[in-house]
Amino acid sequence: MPGLLEGKVALITGSARGMGEAEARLFVAEGARVVIADVLDEQGEALANSLGENAIYRHLDVADESNWQSVIADIEETFGGLDILVNNAAILRFSAFADTSLEDYMQVLSINQVGTFLGTRSVIEPMKKRGGGAIVNISSVDGMKGSAGLVSYASSKWAVRGMTKVAAAELGPHGIRVNSVHPGGIQTAMTPSPEESPQVAEFVSRLPLPRIGQSVDVARTVLFLASEQSAYTTGCEFPVDGGYVNCRALPGA
Repeated sequence: MPGLLEGKVALITGSARGMGEAEARLFVAEGARVVIADVLDEQGEALANSLGENAIYRHLDVADESNWQSVIADIEETFGGLDILVNNAAILRFSAFADTSLEDYMQVLSINQVGTFLGTRSVIEPMKKRGGGAIVNISSVDGMKGSAGLVSYASSKWAVRGMTKVAAAELGPHGIRVNSVHPGGIQTAMTPSPEESPQVAEFVSRLPLPRIGQSVDVARTVLFLASEQSAYTTGCEFPVDGGYVNCRALPGA
């Protein structure tokens, strides 16, 4: 039985580890040819080699416009086109609003926000040539609310959410769907585990689904949005957060 992405070509940024790695593994398992793009060259190459002939690694600094141009040209030459883009690359910085320097603020925006803008713009023409495509932007639950200490991160993730809706409106007539995924409470290299942090353990205990999320939880939602299973869905946001944003568990439940 063919996979959900059989015959598709996908580019996933920031996919050498974490959520991007889980997405790459799942996409390959579902029949896609996957371009793993990151600045972590050793990890990216190792992952591509482990996934076999349907995965390749390419160095990509998502904040570099010329780097996007060269990688997209390479993909078109290697695979003949591109069907799916997952804008996953991001960084996280904690600091109080008053203590956040312009340099630190702009560094987060350059990767999280500008990188998503450049990536989306870069794939429009290649996807038009294929008669359509799917773009999945990884935002965050902090793109749906505000949290102290996250002014740069939240600003960038709200921007990704808004950018998704603009792109969906403009690109829908070309058969290109654009949606955003909003992870929260996911175990990655950027977040401590409940065992490592009492604060994280307390947070998880109050979720309607009281467990720490795993990268594969996000990857499965991304797969749905990248596949024809969501063929009539665009411009939407999908929290993957154990119910954190939209509901609360009963006290003592």
